Amino acid sequence: MECRIFSIVNQKGGVGKTTTTINLAAFLSEAGKHVLLVDFDPQANATSGIGLKPDEIHTSVYHLLMGDAELDQVLCPTPFERLHILPSNRDLAGAEVELVALEGRESRMRNILSPLKEFYDYIIIDCPPSLGLLTLNALVASDKALIPVQCEYFALEGIAGLVGTLTMIKNYHNPDLEISGIVLTMYDQRTTLNRQVVDNTRRFFKDLVFETVIPRNIRLSEAPSHGLPIALYSPESAGAEAYYQLAMEVMNRE
Repeated sequence: MECRIFSIVNQKGGVGKTTTTINLAAFLSEAGKHVLLVDFDPQANATSGIGLKPDEIHTSVYHLLMGDAELDQVLCPTPFERLHILPSNRDLAGAEVELVALEGRESRMRNILSPLKEFYDYIIIDCPPSLGLLTLNALVASDKALIPVQCEYFALEGIAGLVGTLTMIKNYHNPDLEISGIVLTMYDQRTTLNRQVVDNTRRFFKDLVFETVIPRNIRLSEAPSHGLPIALYSPESAGAEAYYQLAMEVMNRE
């Protein structure tokens, strides 16, 4: 199959974006796909969540972006045989400012990832919780944008604004960019509000919304502190089952 590049994106923090990135990448690799995870967030939570220590990484995706390192200096293995990572650390925080002065600033990540497409089935990019130059770089490099959305009151309002931004990027920078889908996260079926958010999102965005809904799950919350994806930390948990189903759904949509 042709490689697909996904940006996991939402300008709002705390919606399960990094959790979705790590666990989607892990389950795609478990399904036999060759996957590259790109941690494009200066908080480096995807890096630590896959078992690496950002403070011990001296050559990161930042150095790739700035042209100060080669791919083989940055690419790292993970606990999964078919999953590799381009890790992040705090150095990336300066990139938003430094990119402004560089030529072709919005397409640098696309140029980095293009030669890697022959080696991977999926490249999954964890974007920062903002719509700055880092996220723009990720989206210009991507075929698909996957949007995690927490089941809360202002969810629909936030998605509508993000969809507008994605449309603008498609029109001006990347005509191939499509929305893969919206995945609802942190769902608690006991609350009326959560059920209403799911119903309203499905009614408004229809087939864009994935069938799989990610539950609020204590095992999912614990896994990052152990540096493990849920597939390794608690494979029998409801959170693991949900992300497995999401990975299957992503593959089926292709």
